[in-house]
Amino acid sequence: MRLVRQDVRPHQSGPKAALSRIGRVRSEATRAAQVVAGRFETGPINVEYNSKKGGNATIEALARSLQAAANRLDTEKDVLFLILTSHGSPDGLAIKAGRLTETLTPSRLGDMLARTGVRHKVVVISACYSGVFIPRLANPDVLVITAADANHPSFGCQDKAKWTYFGDAFFNVALRKAVSLKDAFLDARSLVRKRELREHFEPSNPLMAGGADVLPLLVARP
Repeated sequence: MRLVRQDVRPHQSGPKAALSRIGRVRSEATRAAQVVAGRFETGPINVEYNSKKGGNATIEALARSLQAAANRLDTEKDVLFLILTSHGSPDGLAIKAGRLTETLTPSRLGDMLARTGVRHKVVVISACYSGVFIPRLANPDVLVITAADANHPSFGCQDKAKWTYFGDAFFNVALRKAVSLKDAFLDARSLVRKRELREHFEPSNPLMAGGADVLPLLVARP
Protein backbone atom coordinates (compact mmCIF):
# COMPACT_ATOMS: atom_id res chain seq x y z
CA MET A 1 0.00 0.00 0.00
CA ARG A 2 1.13 3.51 -0.68
CA LEU A 3 -0.35 6.76 0.59
CA VAL A 4 0.32 10.09 -1.10
CA ARG A 5 -1.15 13.43 -0.11
CA GLN A 6 -0.59 16.69 -1.93
CA ASP A 7 -2.25 20.03 -2.61
CA VAL A 8 -3.31 20.60 -6.22
CA ARG A 9 -4.36 23.96 -7.65
CA PRO A 10 -5.99 23.66 -11.07
CA HIS A 11 -5.78 27.41 -11.70
CA GLN A 12 -3.79 30.20 -10.12
CA SER A 13 -7.02 31.87 -8.99
CA GLY A 14 -9.27 28.81 -9.03
CA PRO A 15 -10.19 26.14 -6.48
CA LYS A 16 -7.61 24.03 -4.73
CA ALA A 17 -7.78 20.24 -4.68
CA ALA A 18 -6.16 18.23 -1.90
CA LEU A 19 -5.09 14.83 -3.20
CA SER A 20 -4.84 11.76 -1.01
CA ARG A 21 -3.66 8.46 -2.40
CA ILE A 22 -3.43 5.00 -0.91
CA GLY A 23 -2.04 2.33 -3.20
CA ARG A 24 -0.69 -1.18 -3.54
CA VAL A 25 1.55 -0.75 -6.57
CA ARG A 26 4.37 1.37 -5.15
CA SER A 27 5.69 2.51 -8.50
CA GLU A 28 2.24 3.45 -9.76
CA ALA A 29 1.49 5.49 -6.66
CA THR A 30 4.66 7.54 -7.00
CA ARG A 31 4.39 8.00 -10.75
CA ALA A 32 0.69 8.89 -10.65
CA ALA A 33 1.40 11.60 -8.09
CA GLN A 34 4.11 12.98 -10.36
CA VAL A 35 1.73 13.08 -13.32
CA VAL A 36 -0.95 14.88 -11.33
CA ALA A 37 1.69 17.32 -10.08
CA GLY A 38 2.70 17.99 -13.67
CA ARG A 39 -0.85 18.70 -14.80
CA PHE A 40 -1.87 20.88 -11.85
CA GLU A 41 -0.15 23.44 -9.66
CA THR A 42 0.76 21.44 -6.56
CA GLY A 43 1.90 21.84 -3.00
CA PRO A 44 3.86 19.38 -0.79
CA ILE A 45 3.47 15.63 -1.35
CA ASN A 46 3.48 13.15 1.54
CA VAL A 47 4.08 9.46 0.75
CA GLU A 48 3.56 6.34 2.88
CA TYR A 49 3.41 2.76 1.64
CA ASN A 50 2.86 -0.79 2.87
CA SER A 51 5.05 -3.80 2.23
CA LYS A 52 4.77 -7.43 3.19
CA LYS A 53 6.50 -6.52 6.46
CA GLY A 54 4.05 -3.76 7.37
CA GLY A 55 3.36 -0.10 6.77
CA ASN A 56 1.27 2.90 7.71
CA ALA A 57 -1.19 3.04 4.80
CA THR A 58 -4.21 1.66 6.67
CA ILE A 59 -7.89 2.59 6.72
CA GLU A 60 -7.27 4.62 9.87
CA ALA A 61 -4.36 6.40 8.19
CA LEU A 62 -6.52 7.16 5.16
CA ALA A 63 -9.19 8.69 7.38
CA ARG A 64 -6.59 10.90 9.08
CA SER A 65 -5.07 11.89 5.74
CA LEU A 66 -8.44 12.84 4.27
CA GLN A 67 -9.30 14.95 7.30
CA ALA A 68 -5.89 16.64 7.32
CA ALA A 69 -6.27 17.47 3.63
CA ALA A 70 -9.82 18.71 4.12
CA ASN A 71 -8.71 21.03 6.92
CA ARG A 72 -6.66 22.99 4.36
CA LEU A 73 -9.57 23.47 1.96
CA ASP A 74 -12.48 25.81 1.54
CA THR A 75 -15.27 23.27 1.98
CA GLU A 76 -17.52 24.91 -0.64
CA LYS A 77 -15.05 26.10 -3.28
CA ASP A 78 -12.22 23.55 -3.26
CA VAL A 79 -12.01 19.90 -4.34
CA LEU A 80 -10.93 16.85 -2.37
CA PHE A 81 -9.20 14.40 -4.73
CA LEU A 82 -8.72 10.78 -3.61
CA ILE A 83 -6.94 8.01 -5.52
CA LEU A 84 -7.03 4.40 -4.31
CA THR A 85 -5.01 1.48 -5.70
CA SER A 86 -5.28 -2.00 -4.23
CA HIS A 87 -6.60 -5.50 -4.76
CA GLY A 88 -10.37 -5.45 -4.90
CA SER A 89 -13.30 -7.77 -4.36
CA PRO A 90 -17.09 -7.43 -4.54
CA ASP A 91 -16.89 -6.35 -0.88
CA GLY A 92 -14.47 -3.47 -1.42
CA LEU A 93 -10.71 -2.82 -1.33
CA ALA A 94 -8.24 -5.13 0.38
CA ILE A 95 -5.73 -3.30 2.55
CA LYS A 96 -2.82 -5.35 3.88
CA ALA A 97 0.04 -4.03 6.00
CA GLY A 98 2.14 -6.91 7.31
CA ARG A 99 -0.20 -9.08 9.39
CA LEU A 100 -2.96 -6.46 9.35
CA THR A 101 -5.65 -7.21 6.78
CA GLU A 102 -8.67 -4.94 6.33
CA THR A 103 -11.43 -4.33 3.81
CA LEU A 104 -12.38 -0.79 2.89
CA THR A 105 -16.07 -1.07 2.03
CA PRO A 106 -18.06 1.45 -0.03
CA SER A 107 -20.10 2.44 3.02
CA ARG A 108 -17.03 3.04 5.16
CA LEU A 109 -15.33 5.12 2.49
CA GLY A 110 -18.53 7.08 1.94
CA ASP A 111 -18.75 7.84 5.65
CA MET A 112 -15.09 8.98 5.75
CA LEU A 113 -15.59 11.31 2.80
CA ALA A 114 -18.77 12.76 4.31
CA ARG A 115 -16.98 13.52 7.58
CA THR A 116 -14.47 15.73 5.78
CA GLY A 117 -17.20 18.30 5.20
CA VAL A 118 -15.80 19.10 1.72
CA ARG A 119 -18.58 19.39 -0.85
CA HIS A 120 -16.75 18.63 -4.11
CA LYS A 121 -14.77 15.41 -4.40
CA VAL A 122 -13.06 13.21 -7.00
CA VAL A 123 -12.42 9.53 -6.24
CA VAL A 124 -10.31 7.40 -8.60
CA ILE A 125 -10.15 3.69 -7.71
CA SER A 126 -7.80 1.30 -9.51
CA ALA A 127 -8.80 -2.19 -8.38
CA CYS A 128 -10.73 -5.28 -9.40
CA TYR A 129 -14.50 -4.92 -9.01
CA SER A 130 -14.04 -1.24 -8.10
CA GLY A 131 -17.34 -0.32 -9.72
CA VAL A 132 -18.94 -1.57 -6.51
CA PHE A 133 -18.12 1.85 -5.03
CA ILE A 134 -20.16 3.84 -7.55
CA PRO A 135 -23.69 3.38 -6.15
CA ARG A 136 -22.57 4.50 -2.68
CA LEU A 137 -20.28 7.38 -3.68
CA ALA A 138 -21.29 8.95 -7.00
CA ASN A 139 -23.53 12.03 -7.10
CA PRO A 140 -23.37 15.48 -8.74
CA ASP A 141 -20.82 16.63 -6.14
CA VAL A 142 -18.70 13.45 -6.21
CA LEU A 143 -17.00 12.22 -9.39
CA VAL A 144 -16.05 8.54 -9.24
CA ILE A 145 -13.71 6.87 -11.75
CA THR A 146 -13.05 3.12 -11.45
CA ALA A 147 -10.74 0.70 -13.24
CA ALA A 148 -13.50 -1.92 -13.54
CA ASP A 149 -17.21 -2.41 -13.11
CA ALA A 150 -18.64 -4.25 -10.10
CA ASN A 151 -18.53 -7.64 -11.81
CA HIS A 152 -15.07 -7.83 -13.38
CA PRO A 153 -11.41 -7.79 -12.39
CA SER A 154 -8.89 -5.30 -13.69
CA PHE A 155 -5.36 -6.27 -14.68
CA GLY A 156 -1.68 -5.52 -14.17
CA CYS A 157 -1.35 -5.34 -10.37
CA GLN A 158 1.64 -7.69 -10.04
CA ASP A 159 4.09 -6.75 -7.29
CA LYS A 160 6.86 -5.72 -9.70
CA ALA A 161 4.61 -3.90 -12.17
CA LYS A 162 5.28 -0.21 -12.72
CA TRP A 163 1.65 0.41 -13.64
CA THR A 164 -1.65 -1.44 -13.64
CA TYR A 165 -3.38 -1.48 -17.03
CA PHE A 166 -5.77 1.24 -15.91
CA GLY A 167 -3.10 3.27 -14.12
CA ASP A 168 -0.92 3.25 -17.21
CA ALA A 169 -3.77 4.26 -19.49
CA PHE A 170 -5.26 6.93 -17.23
CA PHE A 171 -2.29 8.54 -15.47
CA ASN A 172 0.70 7.68 -17.63
CA VAL A 173 -0.90 8.29 -21.04
CA ALA A 174 -4.29 10.03 -21.06
CA LEU A 175 -3.93 12.50 -18.19
CA ARG A 176 -0.60 13.77 -19.49
CA LYS A 177 -2.36 15.32 -22.50
CA ALA A 178 -6.08 15.59 -21.71
CA VAL A 179 -7.59 18.96 -20.81
CA SER A 180 -10.13 17.45 -18.41
CA LEU A 181 -10.65 14.37 -16.27
CA LYS A 182 -13.55 13.32 -18.49
CA ASP A 183 -11.36 13.40 -21.60
CA ALA A 184 -8.64 11.48 -19.77
CA PHE A 185 -11.11 8.82 -18.70
CA LEU A 186 -12.57 8.38 -22.18
CA ASP A 187 -9.09 8.00 -23.68
CA ALA A 188 -8.01 5.61 -20.92
CA ARG A 189 -11.12 3.44 -21.26
CA SER A 190 -10.41 3.01 -24.97
CA LEU A 191 -6.76 2.17 -24.34
CA VAL A 192 -7.60 -0.38 -21.66
CA ARG A 193 -10.23 -2.06 -23.82
CA LYS A 194 -7.84 -2.39 -26.76
CA ARG A 195 -5.09 -3.85 -24.56
CA GLU A 196 -7.41 -6.35 -22.90
CA LEU A 197 -8.79 -7.54 -26.22
CA ARG A 198 -5.28 -7.81 -27.65
CA GLU A 199 -4.21 -9.96 -24.70
CA HIS A 200 -7.44 -11.99 -24.73
CA PHE A 201 -8.73 -10.82 -21.35
CA GLU A 202 -12.39 -10.31 -20.58
CA PRO A 203 -12.98 -6.52 -20.58
CA SER A 204 -12.83 -4.88 -17.16
CA ASN A 205 -15.19 -2.06 -18.22
CA PRO A 206 -13.80 1.07 -16.50
CA LEU A 207 -16.56 3.40 -15.32
CA MET A 208 -17.09 7.07 -14.59
CA ALA A 209 -20.15 8.36 -12.74
CA GLY A 210 -21.39 11.50 -10.99
CA GLY A 211 -19.41 14.72 -10.78
CA ALA A 212 -21.58 17.06 -12.86
CA ASP A 213 -20.76 19.90 -10.47
CA VAL A 214 -17.10 18.89 -10.04
CA LEU A 215 -15.79 18.53 -13.58
CA PRO A 216 -15.99 22.27 -14.38
CA LEU A 217 -13.74 22.99 -11.40
CA LEU A 218 -10.81 20.84 -12.58
CA VAL A 219 -9.20 21.72 -15.87
CA ALA A 220 -5.57 20.74 -16.36
CA ARG A 221 -3.06 23.39 -17.28
CA PRO A 222 -1.46 23.25 -20.76
